[in-house]
Amino acid sequence: MTDPVEGAATYAAAGVSIEAGDRAVELIKARLTSARPEVVGGLGGFAGLFRIDDERLLATSTDGVGTKVAIAQAMDRHDTIGHDLVGMVVDDIVVCGAEPLFMTDYIACGRVVPGRIADIVAGIDAGCALAGCALIGGETAEHPGLLGPDDYDVAGAATGMVRADAVLGPDRVNAGDVVIAMGSSGLHSNGYSLARHVLLASAKIALDSTADLGVPLGEVLLTPTRIYAKDCLSLAATVEVHAFSHVTGGGLTANLARVLPDGLTAEIDRGSWTPAPIFGLIADRGRVAPQEMERTFNLGVGMVAVVPESAAEPALAHLRARGLETWICGEIRRA
Repeated sequence: MTDPVEGAATYAAAGVSIEAGDRAVELIKARLTSARPEVVGGLGGFAGLFRIDDERLLATSTDGVGTKVAIAQAMDRHDTIGHDLVGMVVDDIVVCGAEPLFMTDYIACGRVVPGRIADIVAGIDAGCALAGCALIGGETAEHPGLLGPDDYDVAGAATGMVRADAVLGPDRVNAGDVVIAMGSSGLHSNGYSLARHVLLASAKIALDSTADLGVPLGEVLLTPTRIYAKDCLSLAATVEVHAFSHVTGGGLTANLARVLPDGLTAEIDRGSWTPAPIFGLIADRGRVAPQEMERTFNLGVGMVAVVPESAAEPALAHLRARGLETWICGEIRRA
């Protein structure tokens, strides 16, 4: 790894420490005492698995959308942030092959503005429809004095189901497998603290400026997270799939590593695609090092499928027929 450029923006400088987050997870693991025999696997997967009978497992995940809410609040547009929430949650569930069944949401705000809350929840409901799951409940809490009158945050949890003999993941991955990339719609919901630090705080680009991207910066930053759940389930029902990886915090390399067994590694051809202009703008204006971009943003790849070589072309054809930008971006090799 090369030394960072003097004055280069980093995620840590923007206030986010990936290392501290990883350390917190390790401390949490050491202190957990709750357990049931139905729990399958440990912490660290995209979804938690819970056996309900000999044939079926429940899969669950919870997440938020990070500081992307600051963009929604600055633009006073609140009907897409719920869509982002669904994508962040359900696509962690589908990684193991589970079908998302239902979701609940939590909205914390400094002041309940009924129309704003309705817009947020309508976005969650629309996202659930795209994912094929149901929004079955939630909670809205006012925290005056803790949050400003126009501040809010959103989180959600979803549950899905998968056959015990159909769980996808490291146990199925083999050397020679092909890595298929599915294009992202933009930043999705990760890296916004660094993006805001570079573009808004340092470069002082206005959200309504079209000078750099040809469209208002705020619209690009607020582009909804692509939801891959139905596409992934359809693909797994059509061709042999060994694993999926949802590319969120940590970037492509770190998230792909989570679905690889010991002894195998992914060789990624980063010349096989060109990231959207928003990524280049952040890197250029913040002089952000390539390694920092890689571990902070999805860089144009929102989901990957790991399939046997014989299934690669049928998989590409199937995903393209569903309207996805998709390509072969690498292969699995022995470490």
